Amino acid sequence: NANMELGVQPLDAILTRLGMANADLVRVSAKQLTHKVVQKGRKGRRLTLNSQNKILEALNAASAKEKFGPKDLFNY
Repeated sequence: NANMELGVQPLDAILTRLGMANADLVRVSAKQLTHKVVQKGRKGRRLTLNSQNKILEALNAASAKEKFGPKDLFNY
């Protein structure tokens, strides 16, 4: 389905800039976040709101200096 693939998301650039790997988010996540979900989020696969929130919470937990909102990570 073409509208499921939305191109590389801002999440990818943020993780790259912070020097974080997908595993870093999975490790700090209090919820059931998987490497597969993080990878889909980076590469532009449309995620459910629940999955987006898991990534957002994990990123904010892992990033001491910056706090992010959903619009910072995803452009859909």
